[in-house]
Amino acid sequence: MANGVAGDVSDASDRTWILRGMRQVLSPPALILVTAHLGFAGLARDAGVDWLEASFMVGAIWALPANLILLGAITAGSSLAATALAVGLSSLRLMPMVLALLPEMRAPRTRTSTLFVLSHFIAITAWVVAMEKLSTIPRDKRTAYFGGFAVTLCTINVIAVAFAFNLMGQLPAIATGALAFFTPVYFLTSLFGSARDLSGRLALLTGMLAVPPANWLAPEFDILIAGIVGGAVAFGMGRWIGRRRDVR
Repeated sequence: MANGVAGDVSDASDRTWILRGMRQVLSPPALILVTAHLGFAGLARDAGVDWLEASFMVGAIWALPANLILLGAITAGSSLAATALAVGLSSLRLMPMVLALLPEMRAPRTRTSTLFVLSHFIAITAWVVAMEKLSTIPRDKRTAYFGGFAVTLCTINVIAVAFAFNLMGQLPAIATGALAFFTPVYFLTSLFGSARDLSGRLALLTGMLAVPPANWLAPEFDILIAGIVGGAVAFGMGRWIGRRRDVR
């Protein structure tokens, strides 16, 4: 009986696995991400970005922290070079996720172009769900499943931002503020939850503390400076605490 079930799962068509991936959008992590993007729509509106630009940012960058950095740079009037550097550096954190996930999706007949396209949709939520689910999926069906989930998740968030952006003009100010509040809450909790060690959690705290003095010193590079300084301090503190624990 078990072999029969395994055989049925393995023989399912690519379309079936795409649909199963699309259904995964109803999972709590995906729904939380959609809610956070509703808040992003409010922040984009306040930053003076129109709904087409905000929706394009979601689909093209597909990383909420990077989009928040971009909005912050637009609001602060930062230079194009500083903005591009800050957004690019923030997205470097996704590279280890891509390197870890693509081998799990590769099958003998998987085309490199398919993996290249799907790599664009690898972000925190998609990566967490994929690493949890792919081990239970036949290797030759994993790209279909991940594509169904990640592409649908991205598309829904693009539509959600466009819808919320235009709706917010008709909502009371307190409702708009409540939606905008979801974005920093998601941002902080996702970063804290994805931190695998003490240094990662300390980096979140030290980076936040470094923002005010960095903004005072160099407003155009405040986020970049805060990230580098906060990360370096957190790394040093993490190493020091780890050595003290080893001594004990």
